[in-house]
Amino acid sequence: MDRPHIIYNRFTKKYVCWLRIMQPDASQKSTVLVADDFFGPYTIVRDGIKPLGMSAGDFDLVVNPSDGKAYYYFERVHSEMICADLTDDYSDVTGYYSTHFPQSHPPYVREAPAHFYRNGLHYLVTSGTTGYFPNPSEVACSNLYHGPFEVLGNTHVGDTTNTSFGSQICSVFKHPLKKDLYIALADRWVTEHTPGNPTTYEEAAERFDRIFNPNKGMDPTVDHFNPVDSSKAGFVWLPFCFDGKMAYLDWHENWRIEDYE
Repeated sequence: MDRPHIIYNRFTKKYVCWLRIMQPDASQKSTVLVADDFFGPYTIVRDGIKPLGMSAGDFDLVVNPSDGKAYYYFERVHSEMICADLTDDYSDVTGYYSTHFPQSHPPYVREAPAHFYRNGLHYLVTSGTTGYFPNPSEVACSNLYHGPFEVLGNTHVGDTTNTSFGSQICSVFKHPLKKDLYIALADRWVTEHTPGNPTTYEEAAERFDRIFNPNKGMDPTVDHFNPVDSSKAGFVWLPFCFDGKMAYLDWHENWRIEDYE
């Protein structure tokens, strides 16, 4: 079980939690729970679902603050990004959806969507697909929840390692008491090198390309990564800066919320 997301439904007055559950056969299914209180207890209302009949990977849930309509951004595994409308009770998809950033295979497929809204634009920050190994983030924006999205580029503009400062963004939120402070929260899955695993993004990308690229034989024997101890994972918190539409992250070893208006 991973990546729980909780949103509040002002119409049903319920907190709705979606989970992604990895199955024994490596497929991915979703579970939906509801509660009267943010801290629970939660009750499962839907289990073992494949939204739109798709294997849904990393995801984000978004509620329109003006009308309460909710949207579900998720990676259609190893394929493309989906934006799907949620039902009024937020426990299922309606069937209406749009597709974005189609790619033929990892490591180029986009995953780990993180949505935020600023100055009339919907932003989606996504990651490439290299498992636990970090890769370059990408930011895109649109006037609408369903796009079309304009790809703006790598949001970690000063990162020469192409690893998003060794992390993968999982959430972006606006500080409620600041005028224009948006904060990125990122998982740092790999905290130490394991012998036999990639040491650079380029090495990880080349391995994933050989595994999944049909033009290279989709060689499963390449997949000999050693396990990553995710229990040691940490977090990276960084403030966004903006230049016109572009949203970017500079590295700060230390920074203070008090320094922002």
